[in-house]
Amino acid sequence: MKKGSKLLSTPAGGFSFENCGRNTALEEDLQQGGLKAPKPNKTGTTIAGVIFKDGVILGSDTRATNDMVVADKNCIKIHHIAPNIYCCGAGVAADAEVTMQLIASNIQLHSLSTGRQARVATVNRMLKQMLFRYQGRIGVSVIIGGVDCTGPHLYSVHPHGFAEALPFAADGSGAAAAIATLEDQFKPNMEEEAAKQMVKDAIMAGIFCDLGSGSNVDLCVITKNKVTFLRGFDCPNAKGEKKGMYRYKQGTTAVLSESVTPLQLELMEEVVQRMDTE
Repeated sequence: MKKGSKLLSTPAGGFSFENCGRNTALEEDLQQGGLKAPKPNKTGTTIAGVIFKDGVILGSDTRATNDMVVADKNCIKIHHIAPNIYCCGAGVAADAEVTMQLIASNIQLHSLSTGRQARVATVNRMLKQMLFRYQGRIGVSVIIGGVDCTGPHLYSVHPHGFAEALPFAADGSGAAAAIATLEDQFKPNMEEEAAKQMVKDAIMAGIFCDLGSGSNVDLCVITKNKVTFLRGFDCPNAKGEKKGMYRYKQGTTAVLSESVTPLQLELMEEVVQRMDTE
């Protein structure tokens, strides 16, 4: 091995931007070959959570999109982690589903080994360490909510592993509209019905202001003694009923001009097949 090899050099502190030059060179090579670098698909979701007087309420919309196509109108974005802990996932649906299943499995093994109920902080630590390990390549943002022996907790975890504890949170492509509603209506120690209405309004704001969010509103109310999953809590985009036949008589719209162009066709080959009717 050469004396000046990078493997033998002392690692420098701070961030490394060596891959930026590599990525630029790769893009130039692709362009010279007549190819284009792949672009990420746009994902759409609105999720929100809030801490109220007796626990935590999580909410989400139910639209799953594939770029500009609505793939599923009634999917579930609130995932079960433990009997007292649930998570809302935004981003790539497959990443969210598998990541939540893995964390739920690890939390169950942790509870069995310790003989105690899982804590929300434990889920937060497991999840953010896993996401940081993959450096943002797992495209999922998560809002964790639950009630344990230390009280109600709400965490917001980003795809690169950054996490923060908040009294209310929103994420996804409709987060801008949702967080505006939460900031306007939030009050400490809210009653359950008022908190449910606030989370519903936040999700509906995301639905109406973001094309990637839509369909129904799901809520999950987590308290110390029980969990209530309110599937289809509200349907802001209900399909209307057709009130007319919408048929018009021939000649309603005037024909301004008409032209006929004959086509010169030549029959090259004709094959006749008889059907067996016996």
